[in-house]
Amino acid sequence: MSENQESLISHLIELRDRLLRAILAVVLVFLCLFPWAKDLYSLLARPLLLALPQGGQMIATDVVGVFLVPMKVALLVAFVIALPYVLYQAWAFVAPGLYVHEKRLVLPLVTASSVLFLVGMAFAYFVVFPVIFKFMASIAPEGVAWMTDIEKYLSFALTTFVAFGVTFEVPVVVIVLVRMGVVSVAKLREIRPYVIVGAFVVGAIFTPPDVLSQLLLAVPLCILYELGIIVAALLVKPGVLKLEGDGEGT
Repeated sequence: MSENQESLISHLIELRDRLLRAILAVVLVFLCLFPWAKDLYSLLARPLLLALPQGGQMIATDVVGVFLVPMKVALLVAFVIALPYVLYQAWAFVAPGLYVHEKRLVLPLVTASSVLFLVGMAFAYFVVFPVIFKFMASIAPEGVAWMTDIEKYLSFALTTFVAFGVTFEVPVVVIVLVRMGVVSVAKLREIRPYVIVGAFVVGAIFTPPDVLSQLLLAVPLCILYELGIIVAALLVKPGVLKLEGDGEGT
């Protein structure tokens, strides 16, 4: 067996081991959360339950939905809790192949990405959900019992969490693009009008079909884009992001 083949196999083995550790961490946290799966779903559904008309409730149309849906929520929470360890395993796998300056850049960006994604989810839960659900309850026709299936609510919540989590990643994306030389700060400022239009298009696609929900996604996206431009402009000033160790492996 050649040296290259041995190196490839060793890397694959390390990748397998780190994946197994990450999965095991999620599973262990999930097992700890299992007894409180129903409570976790109740917490997730709280914004909707508070907005439902008096006497309103959620329903389960699937025979096993009352069991599987809370389990899915518990698994999602377990993944979020174990995310730092999962990211550490990913970092430990790729770090040996990075230069010193790349390590200094990647680790803060990964940390910032994780925090911003969680902030986006929190924004959706604490701000977007109450506004959307109150609006939907106010426009429900008289005599119509506004209820939803717990599986469909979970799907809606996950889609919204992902949409807002990704939206809050905009500053990191902008900084990385500028840092890699893909686009300049001046160009980002130049295409600002197109980004604003695109933000409202994205808002229309990933939120319920009402103007308020669209604004709740589009406006933060535009603000975060501007924040990314400001930070990127500061970082590209001479001497702020000086490349150190180019050509020096670790």
